[in-house]
Amino acid sequence: MARALYIHWPFCLAKCPYCDFNSHVRDGVDTGLWQGALLTDMAREAELAGGEALTSVFFGGGTPSLMLPRLVGALLEEAERLWGFAPGIEITLEANPSSVEASKFADLAQAGINRVSLGLQALDDATLRFLGRLHDASEGLAALDVAQRHFARVSFDLIYARPDQSAADWQAELARALSFGTGHLSLYQLTIEPGTRFETMVRQGQFTPLDDDMAADLFTLTREMTEAAGLPAYEVSNHARAGEESRHNLAYWRYDDYCGVGPGAHGRRGGLATVRHRKPENWIDAVAKQGDGIAESRQLGLREQAAEAMLMGLRLAEGVDLAALRCRIGCAQDALCDPAKLAFYTKQGLAWRTADRIGISPKGMILLDALIAELVPAALVAA
Repeated sequence: MARALYIHWPFCLAKCPYCDFNSHVRDGVDTGLWQGALLTDMAREAELAGGEALTSVFFGGGTPSLMLPRLVGALLEEAERLWGFAPGIEITLEANPSSVEASKFADLAQAGINRVSLGLQALDDATLRFLGRLHDASEGLAALDVAQRHFARVSFDLIYARPDQSAADWQAELARALSFGTGHLSLYQLTIEPGTRFETMVRQGQFTPLDDDMAADLFTLTREMTEAAGLPAYEVSNHARAGEESRHNLAYWRYDDYCGVGPGAHGRRGGLATVRHRKPENWIDAVAKQGDGIAESRQLGLREQAAEAMLMGLRLAEGVDLAALRCRIGCAQDALCDPAKLAFYTKQGLAWRTADRIGISPKGMILLDALIAELVPAALVAA
């Protein structure tokens, strides 16, 4: 039974550089139509994956902080009616740090949001321009200040290992970020993914990515500074004070079931993978015709579930409970992790094992992708 609910809001600012045109805000979104469709989609999920109180609700997608607070309130009221809310439920909203969105924070808090995740990404204007962000540094920090005044828990993200970034530069920026006192930080290294704007820029010679050795040094520095500040890494890129870890993201990383509603939302329930129609109009039509927005649902094989659970769980400092995973999915422990390679990398100080739980050591996290490829049997990943 799912204890986490993800609500995807597909619309964003008309000038957003990250979304396709079909996801941009149209003139005059019909809030009543969207509310009805989201409630219908949600009710179907509750029929199939209800029975336990929700521990987290997450509003993500385009720019959910542009949702009308009364819509957020209506969705939360219905989610509580359908599932029930566990004591201390985490209700998170993703937000861009713009003045337009920050102006809604007080009303969104009143509607039930108790945690916000801000996409600051950098603390200086030149870097924000390089990253293609629409806000400037002062606007972002003003939004952070407003968020801290209205929400019990606040997280923000930064991107480091940028071109020509020195250790001194990052140390100063991260020290400033830590001084704001939030209980959670998401700190990501800049990666050059195929098909992205950054790949094109590199190919055209507009910038040279930071070399691997320097990026590794910045990763180590990041861990040292956050640990010293009382926000140790609980996942490869996420750092939090004890008790302020993202409960919703932990549901993903621990491979718990979760429901996803709204255009483009993914879900996992009972080994079934669900995908909603991505295009808003198609999702609306599907909800009207079939009572939900599902475009595809597929039963995952046991080995595929095991591979997903291992690939996600090894990102966590707490690692993976092999015994619990074996009982849940039915795979033998040796099929989940190569015992000889685990023993080798444990001896090297890059991995660890305690009874039935295994994980990547802090020293090994810098080599996470390579270690996962070694530890998780290829036959499992290829299933």
